[in-house]
Amino acid sequence: MRDSRSGTDSDAAGRDRALLARARAGDAAAFEALLALHYRYIFRVAYRWLGHESDAEDVTQSVCMRLPEAIHSFDGRAAFTSWLYRVTLNAVRDLQRRRQRQGRLADAVAVLAEDSLPPEQEDALHIADLWRAVRALPEKQRDAVMLVHAEGLSQAEAARIMGCKEVTVAWHIHKARKTLREVL
Repeated sequence: MRDSRSGTDSDAAGRDRALLARARAGDAAAFEALLALHYRYIFRVAYRWLGHESDAEDVTQSVCMRLPEAIHSFDGRAAFTSWLYRVTLNAVRDLQRRRQRQGRLADAVAVLAEDSLPPEQEDALHIADLWRAVRALPEKQRDAVMLVHAEGLSQAEAARIMGCKEVTVAWHIHKARKTLREVL
């Protein structure tokens, strides 16, 4: 990233190195200066990937909140902006995975709402109790059950969405069944 105020890329890199060293040492003013210099860069990267201003703002804020801790992992092998690009892209991917998961779960609930209206009132109460119990499961168990049983996804597809291995999804479903047997 070239900073028009400094004149050259090497001047910008030198400025970044100096601010980084001070920020890592706990200098809040240096951290603020570093953030001020790169805030628009973070936003532009996020916006390019997401194409939506409010999502890019969310990612930018997320990166800014993570940066005080993450800055200690910067090892200097690449330019600071290259490292910052990767940090921002990881935050973009986190948001995309979260939104995809939320969208799939919302779709699953919508499908369940349509499908859970059996003709007999007693059956409707039983199904409502079942889904109430599923919603009360621990998050990973609930997500696995919703994705596989409500969405009809394979365990492999659920694993990709949840960011884990297929065997982990199977384990979460097993644990959920065990918990549901005890509750119902």
